[in-house]
Amino acid sequence: MTTTRRQILATIAEQIPEPVSVGRPVRVGIDGVDGSGKTWFADELADVVRGCGKEVVRVSIDGFHRSRAERYVKGARSPEGFYQDSYDYDRFRADVLDPFGPGRGRVYRHTAHDVATDAYLDVEPRRAGPEAILLVDGIFLHRDELRRYWDFSVYLYVPFEVSVPRMASRDGGSPDPADERNTRYVEGQRIYHRECDPAARATVVVDNSDLTAPVIVRA
Repeated sequence: MTTTRRQILATIAEQIPEPVSVGRPVRVGIDGVDGSGKTWFADELADVVRGCGKEVVRVSIDGFHRSRAERYVKGARSPEGFYQDSYDYDRFRADVLDPFGPGRGRVYRHTAHDVATDAYLDVEPRRAGPEAILLVDGIFLHRDELRRYWDFSVYLYVPFEVSVPRMASRDGGSPDPADERNTRYVEGQRIYHRECDPAARATVVVDNSDLTAPVIVRA
């Protein structure tokens, strides 16, 4: 990790509200387009927060996909299908977000679906401590269904000209955002940006185009 990246992560970690002051566990969301570096950023932020002696619960919304049949009911290349049908938000709220709310028992399940096998999961529940920090990464986290849950959130800004080649390098596929094979993902995320403006809803916006030197552009 570069010095610049470490400093940015430390600055953000310092801004996360203290569970003691909130009176319950704190819920933090890390949002951004596919290929923006959300998982890496969230994992490193979790390490920084743990280094301050705090309990961190890491969850990804990718553990709450809908079944393959539901995700592609509008067509394999449908942007609307990508935005509207990718995730089971009811279960995500019930299994993850609600348990960390006021007066709740902090008993949560970290995943509900294996996207590789398309199998639904019934994992053993876990209990978080009363001063835990829930740190979630994923796309579409500032949707209307989810935005009210975040005590603190980060939006990672990365243009498609950077994020799509990153995604292609990681997963295969075309590095060209205009390639029809990327239409589902690029245009689906544009729908999200038009409807929700996640950068405006986030607590902090970070330009993560350069992974070695992210920049806080709004705090």
